[in-house]
Amino acid sequence: MPKKESHHDCDPTSSAEEIECHRNTNGRCGVGVYGQPDDDRDPHPDADVDRQSHLRRDTVAPTPVAIVNLGTAGNFAILAKAGISTVPASLITGDIGVSPAAATYITGFSLTMDSSNQYSTSTQVVGYVYAADYSPPTPAYLTTAVLDMQNAYTDAASRSPSVTELGAGNIGGLTLAAGVYSWSSNLLIPANITLAGGPTDVWIFQVTQDLIISNSTSVLLSGGAQAQNVFWHVAGLVDLGTSAHGEGNFLTYTSIALQSGASVIGRLLAQTAVTLNSSTVTQP
Repeated sequence: MPKKESHHDCDPTSSAEEIECHRNTNGRCGVGVYGQPDDDRDPHPDADVDRQSHLRRDTVAPTPVAIVNLGTAGNFAILAKAGISTVPASLITGDIGVSPAAATYITGFSLTMDSSNQYSTSTQVVGYVYAADYSPPTPAYLTTAVLDMQNAYTDAASRSPSVTELGAGNIGGLTLAAGVYSWSSNLLIPANITLAGGPTDVWIFQVTQDLIISNSTSVLLSGGAQAQNVFWHVAGLVDLGTSAHGEGNFLTYTSIALQSGASVIGRLLAQTAVTLNSSTVTQP
């Protein structure tokens, strides 16, 4: 018979290996899978012994993780090798750049070249726009940034996972502690998730295929967690649906697409192209 859940004041000395303590809106502490809210759990725990046992096995404690060094790639809100396009009007806070692609592969931004020919500007970018065919030192600067982006991708891939195949590739509705998570499949986020931790905690998500964040779905941060400490390593494509919201640094081997009204607090770092559609990207 599964032990019935109890609610009590959160005890930071509780067994972290077996349970994760979280607070709901009533300030109570409950036991759940990766901090799953009390209201979402089965009100009849005795009805499904196997399910409850599975939840207990899946629960883990936060795992300390070293940050992924982005190098000069961290100077950009968006960095891509093949191109950046937008359906106006998007809003990017931070610099954007393409390399080895030329400025002709930055489309929809109505660029205005600076007199130095080293960068251009756009009403959709609160920052500068760089391309590989601009005047020196811009080409060398971009070459270094792209190499740093690739090195960061490799670094994120090399981390040993603390959790594998969580949710069989569907993590909608979960609250996740810091750590390294890995999937050999697509990763689907069909409902809001929360990354709960402190300002120095680090999350790395390793996805062998595609990352899909569904329409009107958000990645949320709590407890002081910082977008700059979240890294999505994706070997396939990244797709944020209409009005979806993401947090963190998206490092992808292929492309990143933000659909209409989608937003990100973080960075889009793609080894092919980035496409926006009236989207918002804010560099942390």
